[in-house]
Amino acid sequence: MKKTMFVPFRRKREGRTNYKKRLALLKSGKLRVVVRNSLKNVWLQIVEYHDDGDKVLMTVHSRELKKFGWTGYLRNLPAAYLTGLLCGLKAKKAGLNGLVLDAGLKKLFRGNLTYSALKGIVDSGLDVAHGEGIFPSDERIQGKHISDNVAKNFNEVKDKITKGAQ
Repeated sequence: MKKTMFVPFRRKREGRTNYKKRLALLKSGKLRVVVRNSLKNVWLQIVEYHDDGDKVLMTVHSRELKKFGWTGYLRNLPAAYLTGLLCGLKAKKAGLNGLVLDAGLKKLFRGNLTYSALKGIVDSGLDVAHGEGIFPSDERIQGKHISDNVAKNFNEVKDKITKGAQ
């Protein structure tokens, strides 16, 4: 008797999708906020599940911060927070609420870049499921650990983003 060989899904074989985690997120029925980062940038997407494929409702990229006067690096804690804040305010304006974080296959630990972006979304007034004590400290989010110039620029850009959303 021949044994039938089972071949897992391609994305699972490649290590690109954890289907158990994805199914748990989809069962919630909520929109997902997807946080991704490259070597130089951070971007956030709000994604809705459909049977024929996920639909991206909104994308915010850290390069958009330059329009508000951000002069710092685009892939650090302050930039991630500001990108999350911008995403949250745009989503609030579009009437999107009740989100759940989808970090993909990244290993999450307290105070990392993903949680900094999530803090920006939460501070914008959106309802996102999260635990207490996962966010970075306010000093790190403002960039005081980098330099005083970054902290000053952070506050200026944050004010411009919040005023522009009103």
